[in-house]
Amino acid sequence: MGKIACEALFEQWIDQYQSLILSICFKMTQDYFAAQDLTQDTFLSAFEHLKGFDGENEKAWLCRIASNKCIDYMRQAGRRQIPTEDTQMEVFPSRTGRPEEEALEESVRRELLENCRRLRPPYDEVAYQYFYLEKKPDEIAGEQGKNRKTIQTQIYRAREMLRGMYRRERLVCSQDGRKVPEKKVTENKEAEGPGGKQGRKEKQDE
Repeated sequence: MGKIACEALFEQWIDQYQSLILSICFKMTQDYFAAQDLTQDTFLSAFEHLKGFDGENEKAWLCRIASNKCIDYMRQAGRRQIPTEDTQMEVFPSRTGRPEEEALEESVRRELLENCRRLRPPYDEVAYQYFYLEKKPDEIAGEQGKNRKTIQTQIYRAREMLRGMYRRERLVCSQDGRKVPEKKVTENKEAEGPGGKQGRKEKQDE
């Protein structure tokens, strides 16, 4: 397979499987932002080893690469719970096709949306626009009538808040093996409310 053909095939895989790989990485790590990095690493590794691919079942091949990336990440990060073979089988899509994959992808998207909505203003809306709807900072700034730097600052802070949410969820899951109840995963509004240090700084930015 020539270079142009390899690149075209690779782009097709990204379009077709990116959401699935992201969902698998998230389910294994319980960290949306780590899952984004691992998804990128998965496709980069696949591209580097594309010549060694046997041409059969690229979805299973990509899923296996993603799984190995997640396991390596969990080990390097010193996580208490390393995904087992049973865990991998739970998140891997079966041969039944798209319905199961769509359910997995929708689950990840739904959790992201819920976490974005738990943030206090203005971070809830910025997180929703940027992370969930995948709009660019310039586009958000134009719609909200704010300058680009303000939006970028809010995106950065929203990301850190969301990271904290995912870390707390992962911690609870690692401690008792259960999904943390939705009502318990809330941003610390008392510590970072309008009267707190974070709130005062935000007023200065705007």
